Amino acid sequence: MQLDTIDKKILNYLQIDGKTTAKVLSDKLNLSVTAIYERIKKLEKSKIISKYVATLDKQKIDKNFLVLCQVKLIKHHNTFINKFEKEMQHFKEVLECYNISGDYDYQLKIVVENMQEYRLFLNTKLTSLDYIGSTYSTFIINEVKHTTQINLE
Repeated sequence: MQLDTIDKKILNYLQIDGKTTAKVLSDKLNLSVTAIYERIKKLEKSKIISKYVATLDKQKIDKNFLVLCQVKLIKHHNTFINKFEKEMQHFKEVLECYNISGDYDYQLKIVVENMQEYRLFLNTKLTSLDYIGSTYSTFIINEVKHTTQINLE
């Protein structure tokens, strides 16, 4: 699907506030509510808009210990890769998992309450997987920038 200027503006507004109504967008973009609604439905149907979510304040829910953990598998074998990637889907502490290049195979973004909870996760879940060769953890001191918005301008 080719995005035009209006589609990009709609997407930018919805990334800022996913609850923005078609009426508000129609006022901002000088289009009818129906035209905006149809464009949004088209963007959803084509999966450009994959879902709507609420962003939480980690401090207020006591999940503000953020860790970047690199993982090396013992061997680059499809069985290990598939097992690992499937397992990561079930670990509630893992927010993001990326297959990466370099010395390690995967980068995980993990959020927990504190160091003790991370240690428990590492020892009872992550490194208990028999195909994990090694891990390297980096603890976030201060979140300087965090966004989910992709600029379309």
